[in-house]
Amino acid sequence: MTDNNKETPKIGVMESIIILILLLLILGYLIIGKQLTPHVPILLAFLLLMFYGKFRGFSWDTIFEGIIDGISPGIIPIVIFMMIGVLVATWLMSGTIPTIMYYGFQIISAKIFLPAVLIVCTLVAIASGSSLTTVSTMGIAFLGMGGILNINPAITAGAVISGAYFGENISPLSGTANLAAGIGEIDLYDHIKNLLKTDLIAFIIAMVLYFFIGRSAESVNLSAITEMQTSLKAGFWISPWTLLPVVLLLFLAWRKIPAVPSMMLGAVLAVIMGKIYNPGVTFKEISNMIMSGYVSNTGDKAVDALLSRGGLMSMMGAIALILLALALGGLLIKFNIIEVLIDRTKEAINTPFKVIFVTALSAMGVNFLVGEQFFSLILPGEAFKKSFDRLGVDRKYLSRTLADAGGSFNSLIPWGVSGTFILGTLKVSALEYLPYAFFPIIAPILTIIFGVMISKKTKAKNK
Repeated sequence: MTDNNKETPKIGVMESIIILILLLLILGYLIIGKQLTPHVPILLAFLLLMFYGKFRGFSWDTIFEGIIDGISPGIIPIVIFMMIGVLVATWLMSGTIPTIMYYGFQIISAKIFLPAVLIVCTLVAIASGSSLTTVSTMGIAFLGMGGILNINPAITAGAVISGAYFGENISPLSGTANLAAGIGEIDLYDHIKNLLKTDLIAFIIAMVLYFFIGRSAESVNLSAITEMQTSLKAGFWISPWTLLPVVLLLFLAWRKIPAVPSMMLGAVLAVIMGKIYNPGVTFKEISNMIMSGYVSNTGDKAVDALLSRGGLMSMMGAIALILLALALGGLLIKFNIIEVLIDRTKEAINTPFKVIFVTALSAMGVNFLVGEQFFSLILPGEAFKKSFDRLGVDRKYLSRTLADAGGSFNSLIPWGVSGTFILGTLKVSALEYLPYAFFPIIAPILTIIFGVMISKKTKAKNK
């Protein structure tokens, strides 16, 4: 009899709880306590869980299936990550990002900088439907501007992330918005309209907080801004024409062209413009730039440090972490550890508030344990969909809970797909920007608070 014919082991509730607590203790102690980069702690947790599964009687074939199943949903995001690395390098070559910075210095002051970052990133994310594209383009530009304005990079990153994830949540072009509406089996625009009841409040609260933080900003050294603008103009093509790749990307998003071909076309246009500006650049140099990133040579150390980035290789660290996190999540799902806990919580759900509260906690918990944004919507959504129906709670509240507690919350997890990407792109870790990423923190809280009112409303309707 082969290993594959053995009966699949059953892991109970208490055992599942112990496993999850131990994994979270390992990750928390090493990443937060010892301040290690997440790669090794995640690798350690993955190895321990893999060999524990073998010890408990799972076959190697089953274990490898879990790893493959876990990684599979991350293939397209990984390709998108690589394309974003190319996009950043080519947009630096074409002068697109430097132009955004140059003109930004002329119209944005330190006092209104953070609210402006929030608004602009929101608009770009709504138009593009992608928080990651917004972070990797506008985020880099605003981080450079914030540094010259004496604003903590973690605060600037928090404002970028808040705007990017609010915009993605409410964009009809967003993958997470369409997924949340699809899981709830409701109209997309009904989902967005209902989502605005919590997200718009969270956005306004974030705006007020950023406004007051900005008021306390230190005085700006105007000569430093002038020097930065001079260096940008000397080292890059500063012109409204260089914004054409941004216009193209937004147009393609509006036409609902998928992210990968849109980014590829945006990068190709940027390379063409870069070649027009600097005809002497060889195709070998362009190839090396796409692979290793753009290297700025303005002579200004601050500008060169900020604008030497991008390329395929710049995303490899983030991709490695995502693969490890998804593999870990795949094993947790294959061993039925997450499913056992979710099934057990269903027994305690007997009010509308409880179903919203538990769905929100489950979405956040899946983000912690699996680190993948879409999983955090799919697993709790499918698990609790019937509970919403049984208790007479409209499905639009299910989709809103998933979007607020699942989608945007992913940006706060250091080993999550979004947190990893942000670290690789902005060079600011989730632990640094977490206190200032107001929207992803406030939105889940408001969703749970609103659950109390929904519970009262549903009970009154069902009487």
